[in-house]
Amino acid sequence: MSEAPVSAAPQWWRDAVIYQVYPRSFADADGDGMGDLEGIRSRIPYLARLGVDAIWLSPFFASPQNDAGYDVSDYRAIEPRFGDLDDFDRMLETAHAHGIRLIADLVPNHTSSEHEWFKAALAAGPGSPERARYWFRDVDAAAPDTPPNNWQSIFGGPAWTKTEDGKQWYLHLFDATQPDLNWENPEVHEEFQSVLRFWLDRGVDGFRIDVAHGMVKAEGLPDTGGDGTIEMIGTTLAPFFDQDGVHDIYRTWRPIIEEYEGDRIFVAEAWTDSAERRALYLRPDELHQAFNFDLVLAPFKAAEFRKAIDAEIANNAGVGAPCTWVLSNHDVQRHVTRYGGGEIGLARAKAATQLLLSLPGVVYVYQGEELGLNEVLDLPAEVREDPTFFRTNGEQIGRDGCRVPLPWTREGDSLGFGAGGSWLPQPADWAERSVEAEDGVEGSTLEFYRAAINLRKGLRGSVTGLTWLGDPGDDAFAFDNGALVCVVNFSDEPVPVAGYGTEVLLASTPLENGTLPAGSTVWFAK
Repeated sequence: MSEAPVSAAPQWWRDAVIYQVYPRSFADADGDGMGDLEGIRSRIPYLARLGVDAIWLSPFFASPQNDAGYDVSDYRAIEPRFGDLDDFDRMLETAHAHGIRLIADLVPNHTSSEHEWFKAALAAGPGSPERARYWFRDVDAAAPDTPPNNWQSIFGGPAWTKTEDGKQWYLHLFDATQPDLNWENPEVHEEFQSVLRFWLDRGVDGFRIDVAHGMVKAEGLPDTGGDGTIEMIGTTLAPFFDQDGVHDIYRTWRPIIEEYEGDRIFVAEAWTDSAERRALYLRPDELHQAFNFDLVLAPFKAAEFRKAIDAEIANNAGVGAPCTWVLSNHDVQRHVTRYGGGEIGLARAKAATQLLLSLPGVVYVYQGEELGLNEVLDLPAEVREDPTFFRTNGEQIGRDGCRVPLPWTREGDSLGFGAGGSWLPQPADWAERSVEAEDGVEGSTLEFYRAAINLRKGLRGSVTGLTWLGDPGDDAFAFDNGALVCVVNFSDEPVPVAGYGTEVLLASTPLENGTLPAGSTVWFAK
């Protein structure tokens, strides 16, 4: 594929296909068993051939890696296991040369406990300006073992940990090594505005904002309902999530990113209790995109998908923002497994992906889904690293199963991931799901993704919306997006598709005598 520099076309982000790279697990160039920036750079031609418009790169900053990089110790440095700033610059240059933008993953809700600010806070003691950057509260002498409130960590256990001297508690909505920043402190605002400029000056095309709904806490830090437990992947209301004050932060960030050329963007990871609340993050003076996780939570049912699609389109239209569609990421079980696993799960996963690629808006692809990878459910306890597993004493297995390194070749102890093995073991049957095994093979998941993404690109500008058509069955639906007609069969039986079109552009499973097989999607030319 010929190389082309990133274009200056405005608002590319309204209908892009964006590929999430999880650095630890994508490609390992130095043979230490963990992915790195040079490994990513070496595989950018593969992403260009896949047809993606941008990479969302999970955290690559300096970090003790207690939560796989989401515990940042220095926001202006590269984690040495991944490389250095020169490696980053080379990777970014290569991506841009192939017409691919790069969205960095920013973590503003908390730092690592190894961050200089937190180390200074512990050294300075109670009442100090250094501690005012975080959420410290005095221990109650009358109840020294009772935390300031009933909040529970998203990873399990209390959200409060005592300092070593036993005088104060500090808040961490995630692991104890991830203390929450206090966004009521002006220094925190100033620091992150500086961090934004540092990476924008370096050439990144935007930021995905981790826990974008969590930076502001309700006044007085009131108890939650029940036992204080709030799931990470969910929409439960909580006094530490989706507080109105977060919007004031983003109104100060939007002018900064608009100073820079190249139509750069902010993307929110914002778990809210409704599509209406999520749309508030997308007002014209705030963020450009917000992940819609409704389809991550939805069962493989026509009614559930249609409800989520209608809500997203209606609410985003009210603020003039593009819809976003996603089925998997580094925090959730891969959708092949969610949809039943095996050949049935894979067929449904391909059908759901083809559906997403026909919807108006932006589609996110998680690394490895283009190979049809399943969730690895049987990782032994001794190799697991997710803090959720340890904080719940193994009751929750955590997210390691969707983070297993990619298979690039059929052979080798890490299936081409790197010369030094892989930090999590890969299933033996992934050899036949490797890039080498699927590349150029008619009917493979990889070739299906390439065809679907590039067909979508060829129709760019022709998608005008979504008009529902008469349904072909009880658990199926059809719609016209202005460029093509899409029919999706969620049921366990074939459905007739005569009358929706005669020219098949693409089918996730070949049609059989004018019927669409179970768990399949077809695109008809108009």
